[in-house]
Amino acid sequence: MAITADGKIATANRKVSSFGSKRDQEHLYELRATADAIMCGAGTVNAGPVTLGPGAAKFRKMRAQRGLAEYNVRIIASGSGNVNPDAEIFKKKFSPVLILTSDRAGEEKIKPLRELATEIKSFGAREVDFHKALQWLREKWKVKRLLCEGGGELDDALFRAGLVNELHLTICPKIFGGRKAPTIAEGDGVPKLANAAQLKLKSMERIGEELFVVYTVPPK
Repeated sequence: MAITADGKIATANRKVSSFGSKRDQEHLYELRATADAIMCGAGTVNAGPVTLGPGAAKFRKMRAQRGLAEYNVRIIASGSGNVNPDAEIFKKKFSPVLILTSDRAGEEKIKPLRELATEIKSFGAREVDFHKALQWLREKWKVKRLLCEGGGELDDALFRAGLVNELHLTICPKIFGGRKAPTIAEGDGVPKLANAAQLKLKSMERIGEELFVVYTVPPK
């Protein structure tokens, strides 16, 4: 995730969500080149031309050198099933698109997506049970390393479930402000300090005016 110096991932109106440098964009594709699958929430897919692809040929070559498929599996997570059937991700057919949802979504929302997604799977009554979902991804789709690119509600769900191993942050020299501007972890959050995800600093590098920080998340 790229964040501003005040911790925002988008402006309050959510119209500005891409603000990192070219190096930050390069870093994103380098991370994608290490993963079997890329996941994001419905809000991210609905908001813009997101395809979750591996990028240019040099990144696909990096994947091949690691023994990965040329094109990664793409995953959309939405407990409500509010995925736009006209989203750009469905127009690019280079790799499977999976939708993780819950029973709350209902057939009315899911039906128009069935012809677009490779597979739609429900986990949980009202919200996605990510423990079961990730187990299914591992068993059926051979996903061993999963990269999540937000947004904040999805990130929060994964942190609360204890399923995040590593956090990559690019801290950009900007201030957005705005009490409604989203951060990397939205959703329900935790009720007390003892429940907070604890991070350990793994590395930090300054490139230009940006800081590239990597944290590990020890298992609870």
